[in-house]
Amino acid sequence: MKRTITTLMVLVCFNFAFPQLGGEATYQFLNLVSSPRQAALGGKVITNVDYDVTQGLYNPATINVEMDNQLALNYSSYLGGISYGTAAYAYTWDRRTQTLHVGVTYINYGDFDGYDENGVPTGSFTGNEAALSVGYAMQIGYSDFYLGGNIKFITSKLEQYTSLGAAADIGLLYINEKLDFNAALVVRNAGTQITTYAGLQEKLPLEVNFGMSQTLEHMPLRWHITFENLQKWPIASPNPSHVTTDLEGNQTEEKVGFLANVIRHTILGAELFPDRGFNIRLGYNFRRAEELRILDQRNFSGLSFGIGIKLNKMRFSYTHARYTSASNASFFGLQIDLR
Repeated sequence: MKRTITTLMVLVCFNFAFPQLGGEATYQFLNLVSSPRQAALGGKVITNVDYDVTQGLYNPATINVEMDNQLALNYSSYLGGISYGTAAYAYTWDRRTQTLHVGVTYINYGDFDGYDENGVPTGSFTGNEAALSVGYAMQIGYSDFYLGGNIKFITSKLEQYTSLGAAADIGLLYINEKLDFNAALVVRNAGTQITTYAGLQEKLPLEVNFGMSQTLEHMPLRWHITFENLQKWPIASPNPSHVTTDLEGNQTEEKVGFLANVIRHTILGAELFPDRGFNIRLGYNFRRAEELRILDQRNFSGLSFGIGIKLNKMRFSYTHARYTSASNASFFGLQIDLR
């Protein structure tokens, strides 16, 4: 397993020089949020180290013994009729010191009407993609640092075109139990296409995230802050809809400065009663808010809210995330303790 993690690090270093963002790489579904809990906290939370077995899909360094025999099933009715979901399971062996994590991510783009170049109907077609991951984490010596890796096998079918790929995630986690403080760095989707759709080799959506979280000492609240897409700077582009026109008809393009770029990399989240049977979760994604903001209209883009409820050996989660005034997303999750 140590040799496997070393291989993952080599893959990460090889791919780090190629920054990508949405629309610039294939298999974009790999960077969608993996659970309702993560969605409620703004998305891309990488520092939760507890029973939440789905967390291992996004940061393999968080894989731990509390995930043992936990099975999670998550589903989202996403934007534009798209549906996607995740499943995760973990098993601990070797005197409860080593945990293996297995996960699946699946997305279905729905049905489309096909036409040829003359506008003649050619029938309907579908598109779907899936990824199977296997992950493992280990403590680095007797330190407070943990290293984890995922290996992912990817399949994609878009109409008559198919593609296969392989990728790896590697995460580094720091846990300070005295302060109840966690920090993590994760590099995701370092890999390649094994077979292409039509002979054109495309990049995978490499993503680098850094996050911190802490439970307050005298209040049952855990705060989260994540800096996403650190592999690309600047991340912001002027929005054409934000162009201003003066009385003489001169147009001025939106200026995106250093602080605006920092904000767009930032995600905030808070979870009330994180260790109880009932949780309240709130998050705000600044980049989503800015990119989907409509001038002179309040639509609360970027805001997300969710709850978690524990009943015996089952945990239910629900999240509502605001995208635009025309479309939002709901996330549903169920985790079952099989012990």
